[in-house]
Amino acid sequence: MIRLFSNALRRFGRREDGTAAIEFAMTVPLLMMIFMASFESGFLMIRSIMLEQSVDMTMRELRLGHLPLATAATLKDEICSRSVILSNCEDNITIEMRRINTTSWDLPTSNVACVDREDAFEPPSFELGQQNDVMLVRVCVVQDAMFPTTGVGLGLPKDAQGGYGLITTTAFSIEPN
Repeated sequence: MIRLFSNALRRFGRREDGTAAIEFAMTVPLLMMIFMASFESGFLMIRSIMLEQSVDMTMRELRLGHLPLATAATLKDEICSRSVILSNCEDNITIEMRRINTTSWDLPTSNVACVDREDAFEPPSFELGQQNDVMLVRVCVVQDAMFPTTGVGLGLPKDAQGGYGLITTTAFSIEPN
């Protein structure tokens, strides 16, 4: 009886039925995590590039005087209309624009203010310059991660609702007329 049981156990150990299914079950979750992390990092990069480009194009229009009545709201509209991939851009964008003193070159040391989607939010300073002024513009758009629990989405600093801030900074000089 023991010999019969040990022979059956030996035959069972030598069988190769189902080994592909076991390998498949072990590798698919790893491959899915790699895919999700790659997709998230690619989408993050696309959003960042679109934000940079739209801010650059809008600031070019502003410094050349093509936006004569520039306010924070009109700049938000311009930036958001040029960056079509950012979701809910108008509600989640902040624009800080300030004149830089060219004698001392004091730059802001604080972090860029991003929208707080939980609490009341005070927008950052926004001032228009005159001809030949050097202006510093900092823009933050809060976006939600597609896969917040894997890869890049897991390591991003997020707010209470799971959104991360895309930040871009630019400087320009207002051209004389």
